[in-house]
Amino acid sequence: MIPKARKNVLVLQSGGCTPVINRSLVGLVQEVFRRDKFGGVYGAVHGVEGVLEGNLIDLNRQPKKTWPGIATSPGAALGSGRRNLKPEDLPRALDTINNYGIGYLFTIGGNDTAETALKISNLCQETGRDLVVLHIPKTIDNDLLSTDHSPGYGSTARFIALATMGAGLDAEAMGEASPITILEVMGRDAGWLAASASLGKREEQDAPHIVCIPEIPVDEGRFLQKMEDAYRRWGYGVAVTAENATGPSGPLGGDATPFFVDDFGHKYFEGPAQYLARLVSHELKVRVRFEKPGTVQRTFAACVSRTDALEATLVGQAAVGYALDGHNGVMVTLVREPGPAYSCGTGLAPLDAVAGKVKLMPDDYFDVASGLATQEYMRYATPLLGAPLPVYRRLDKIISVS
Repeated sequence: MIPKARKNVLVLQSGGCTPVINRSLVGLVQEVFRRDKFGGVYGAVHGVEGVLEGNLIDLNRQPKKTWPGIATSPGAALGSGRRNLKPEDLPRALDTINNYGIGYLFTIGGNDTAETALKISNLCQETGRDLVVLHIPKTIDNDLLSTDHSPGYGSTARFIALATMGAGLDAEAMGEASPITILEVMGRDAGWLAASASLGKREEQDAPHIVCIPEIPVDEGRFLQKMEDAYRRWGYGVAVTAENATGPSGPLGGDATPFFVDDFGHKYFEGPAQYLARLVSHELKVRVRFEKPGTVQRTFAACVSRTDALEATLVGQAAVGYALDGHNGVMVTLVREPGPAYSCGTGLAPLDAVAGKVKLMPDDYFDVASGLATQEYMRYATPLLGAPLPVYRRLDKIISVS
């Protein structure tokens, strides 16, 4: 009997990179090779752009020794992108899928990439094209619906927690020379990353002293009061703000004109940290530093959480099994198991429940009065950090008497 032709696989990475995005890629590719039920395995160069241009890498021809190094490398090994797949692009995408005999499409990305996957899946169903589409979650923003959390979040949260702890001790040490620091972190529409700054706070005087998230408009008067209170009590103050934190009437500082709008319609404004730094400096008459680590947050391999790394690999592997089981038009999810010890498995969610949607922080994860994350959030996020955060010490302020 002539064996049935094996269908080819296409995988793409899209959106902002994460510290563990390549672990999902490697988990998927190695599972495809292990199952030995597929034909060729291709990777699209720079996401949707590669699909539209037919610019694909033959992953079968990559040396086996390459993959372990790819798994631990930051960035996106295939190249990422933010191209929004428009209706006029769909025929070109389908041409590449047909020309390369693709039977399985795996997309690795966030809610925008899920929207791309949904468009391709719907097109194939409408045209009768036999294509299995599965989405693999990835975002440092942790804003994907239907999953307990997103691969990439734990590692970036670890970086932000450590950065906040370090910024606090630095500001405390500098005293009157430079007592206030404002740290601006990523997160776009949701406060998950900004909230993670609280994960290393053990005492009241520890940084941060206030956190600003997109879900709650910033009250400038209250912000100044929190900063002044920390400065008067402890001699220093640290604030953490999400990159898209706004005031009651729009962007902080009053400039409602974005400097850039991406292909998905996401607006980018000048960050709030610089504005808030000027505000505090003017009010308290002290030097205020503002820090914006930017893409370092999502590329700092030294802060990769072991939990995050394992789960990023897991969702890539699981996607292959789900595809072979006949699931289509779905995203792999992370499902937290009940019980006192942290454990996480996988599940599935339909693409239309995820695509283009945003998961905001629950109300009980952030306390408006204190301006900090709550214990409910701490219980949720702490296991995602992997190893415990370090414990830093202060000298006792004992005056020597001769």
